[in-house]
Amino acid sequence: MIADYYNIIRELKHIDQNKLKDETAFFKKINRLKRIVFLSNKRYLARAQNIPPLQYPPQLPISSKRHEIIDSIKKHQVTIITGETGSGKTTQIPKMCLAAGLGLRGMIGLTQPRRIAATSIAQRIAAECGEECGKSIAYKIRFEEKTSAEPLIKVMTDGILLAETVKDRDLLAYDTIIVDEAHERSLNIDFILGYLRTLLTKRKDLKVIITSATIDTAKFSEAFDNAPVIKVSGRMYPVEVRYRPVDPIKEEKGETTYIDEAVACVESLQRERRYEDILIFMPTEQDIRETCGLLDKRCTGLVLPLYARLSGSQQRLIFNAASEQKIIVATNIAETSLTIPGIKYVIDAGLARILEYNPRSQTTGLPIKPISLSSAEQRKGRCGRVQNGICIRLYSQEEFSQKPLYTPPEIMRSNLAGV
Repeated sequence: MIADYYNIIRELKHIDQNKLKDETAFFKKINRLKRIVFLSNKRYLARAQNIPPLQYPPQLPISSKRHEIIDSIKKHQVTIITGETGSGKTTQIPKMCLAAGLGLRGMIGLTQPRRIAATSIAQRIAAECGEECGKSIAYKIRFEEKTSAEPLIKVMTDGILLAETVKDRDLLAYDTIIVDEAHERSLNIDFILGYLRTLLTKRKDLKVIITSATIDTAKFSEAFDNAPVIKVSGRMYPVEVRYRPVDPIKEEKGETTYIDEAVACVESLQRERRYEDILIFMPTEQDIRETCGLLDKRCTGLVLPLYARLSGSQQRLIFNAASEQKIIVATNIAETSLTIPGIKYVIDAGLARILEYNPRSQTTGLPIKPISLSSAEQRKGRCGRVQNGICIRLYSQEEFSQKPLYTPPEIMRSNLAGV
């Protein structure tokens, strides 16, 4: 095991530097190290025997690239993988790491920006491996953990991995770290990437994989010594995009809002007898409550809210099968990593609360702002995963083309005084 290896090396250096005159003490230390080697080897062999059968769904675009990805992981310390939403990156790459011989001397760590994504992905990988979550595949989020004595893959929020660096500075519990959704460039993700970049020079046995659907590959590759980039093309099902901008004159007069337009879209779909599940993106918790209230009054179906402050049990309701149409109203918590079964329609208000620091007034705010092009594409990617999809955007095609490619990194719009 990696942690044992580094501990043994440190102990041997200590013995060599402090020549022990007492032979009894010397042999006692050597015998203790031999015992550690024996137990470590035993753990390694037990972990190798517990690798579940690895299968790759042929319908996922990433499955056709698995040999190239496995080969790159074996040959390079850092690999960058990019591909469209729905290509299967998040669930298949950890299994490819196991196929490359990783996950035996230490765990394969997979980071996610949100709690609901971490838990649902762990359960999905476990199901594909034919076992219950909490055995070979574990997860850990704030206030909740499901694991075993020897997990091979550990899915966690990026904040959990950062917290672990306090006690395990060299991350010796891991032989591989997969940083998913790197395009989000939150403070946590940037800190992890910076930490790993420094750690890689010290730990030559650590593998790092950076993945995202909408990533600036050239910048990331350059930051990690021109690491190889693998692009996974193709998606599972086509998505039709419709533009239905809110009338600016009516909006200015207070006659309509993006909430009214979103509800009108649902009514229109139901009039056309389209009763597959719908995902609506709203910028704030208050907007979600208002939208849910209008949908309950004017539309049929099961209306479910989804935002960060909801409890884990309430958030997981969106994954439960329902006998009627599900209409999920969410903030950008549902923008990445989540595959909600049955979603055919996405209604995108094109807005989100984005953290901003004003150095002049020295205040931090969360104003509602238009999303970036990459965020719009991520939202579109929530449908078209299990069937053909339709994405209705509540803004014009001209507005879409004028959006910035990426949201500015959080580190560029935050007050770092308290970091």
